[in-house]
Amino acid sequence: MDSDSRAAPEVCAFGVICRRFKPHLLMVLVHTCYTILYFTAEAAFNHGLNPHVMVTYRHFIGGLVMFPFAYVLERKVRPKLTLVLFAEIFVLSLFGIGLTLNMYFASLTYTSPTFLASMVNTIASLTFVMAIILRLEHLDIRNPRGLAKILGTLFSLVGVMIMTSCKGPVIRNLSSPLIHIGRNNMHENWTKGSILTVASCITWSIWYIMQAFTMKRYPAPLSITTWMNFIGGAQSAVIAVIMQHKPEAWSFSVSIQLWSTIYAGVVCSGIMIFLLLWCTKQKGPVFVTMFNPLSTIMVAFTAYFVLGEKLYTGSIVGAVIAIIGLYLLLWGKEIDQQVGVKSQEQSNLTSEEQKEPTQIATSP
Repeated sequence: MDSDSRAAPEVCAFGVICRRFKPHLLMVLVHTCYTILYFTAEAAFNHGLNPHVMVTYRHFIGGLVMFPFAYVLERKVRPKLTLVLFAEIFVLSLFGIGLTLNMYFASLTYTSPTFLASMVNTIASLTFVMAIILRLEHLDIRNPRGLAKILGTLFSLVGVMIMTSCKGPVIRNLSSPLIHIGRNNMHENWTKGSILTVASCITWSIWYIMQAFTMKRYPAPLSITTWMNFIGGAQSAVIAVIMQHKPEAWSFSVSIQLWSTIYAGVVCSGIMIFLLLWCTKQKGPVFVTMFNPLSTIMVAFTAYFVLGEKLYTGSIVGAVIAIIGLYLLLWGKEIDQQVGVKSQEQSNLTSEEQKEPTQIATSP
């Protein structure tokens, strides 16, 4: 009886902790799954899988996974899909999948998972710069928040320049790798890979800007995700046909190529997107973005200690500077949001106080 009575509060406390930190734990899970994707995709590419074919199959699989959830859960809230909205989702899919992911995963065949995971940290800064240009973001350089945004953006861009242009000496591996992933001759074309990665981050930033407008007109995230998967898959198929003329590239046996594609479609384009949407709804986009450097750390650790991949000092220094810039930018934006919420609450309180005498005077 005593052991049972002691165990009950412990179980209860564990449940409270899990509920309180559920979004945090889910974000760790999301980035763990994305870390696995980097290496399974790299292994599949090194064994002959075409990146454009993988992106095509991945998003058709993701669309099939998301379709029943979108159909059932958003049946009553999903607005009518007009021709204008469909055209908007088509362009959104082009920037989010058709262009971005095809360039992103193609660059993986020329660089490394660590490099790609590090570059993702610059997307927030690129999005911020575009928002300033389009006057979607307010910037006050006389305010500490504004200075933090500017410094964060500059740090991120400097980090990108270091990662893409200053590889530096190789850090020697301390031991032999635990797992071996085969390499092909295409690997190590860093100039071409860097151009593709930077271009994909730019189109990714455009996608972040566009989706904010589309979500206001079509507030059904699961349905938009499903449409984007199917449309993006079709766009990727066109790109794959243009880039890859061999019919045999579309078929592969039961190997790392097949399992990597299924994993990318079901887990990353399906389940992980749903979890990201849930965490964004619960804690906001700033919270979700703050976990991006976790992938960089996990990928770098796995690449160096488990797979024995080369790590360059320039890439590490650039990644650290980009992460510092990311958190400076996010800090400035988060403080802005807190100030905005307080201003809105104060405005609502003032309006209620102004209405109160009128309500008293008209009451019987």
